[in-house]
Amino acid sequence: MPRPRIHDPERLLDVAERLVAERGPEEVTARGLALAAGVPNSAIYHGFASLPALVGRVWLRAATHYIDVQESLVDEALAEAGPVAAVVAAADTAAVVARLRPDAARLMVTVSPDRVLGPQLPEDVVEALHTLDKRLVRLLVRLARELWQRGDGAAVEVITACVVDLPTALYRRELAEGRVGEDSRRRLAAAVRAVLALPPPKRRSSRTAATG
Repeated sequence: MPRPRIHDPERLLDVAERLVAERGPEEVTARGLALAAGVPNSAIYHGFASLPALVGRVWLRAATHYIDVQESLVDEALAEAGPVAAVVAAADTAAVVARLRPDAARLMVTVSPDRVLGPQLPEDVVEALHTLDKRLVRLLVRLARELWQRGDGAAVEVITACVVDLPTALYRRELAEGRVGEDSRRRLAAAVRAVLALPPPKRRSSRTAATG
């Protein structure tokens, strides 16, 4: 019979997620993580090969959950209330995720990817992250097309401001404390609706782009 697994890798990822969200990835060490999880240092290297690889998987797991929730919220809002409500729902994803997984929500909003992702990531993690990036771009383009029947860069930039930039600005401090208040959620919804009240800039023609 195979030997039973002594240390649960999901438990180690949970602890790492909390530490990265609380302290930042630069402050997480193999020794500190092992102590917090109650495992020997060797459990990190046995299960994940290296600390950067483990942190990359932490990011991948949190980001996958985040976009799964975001796509579900958008689908529901489009079906029930239309495209503006769908953009509001996409923007509010961090608050929804924070109800059940506050560390994942904090990680997504308060820690930039370039602080977590580096050259030591396993190839399968790199490929999975590329797939997630494509899913996010498809979602942004989908929302732009639902609103304005266009998915060009200028339109997608407006959606990105609503779905990425505004939540980061309005939720960052509260997520550092583990939750998002209802007042902040209402302010975010109002801000998103205000941005969407104006159409995106007109497309620049290729001739104008070449001569401007």
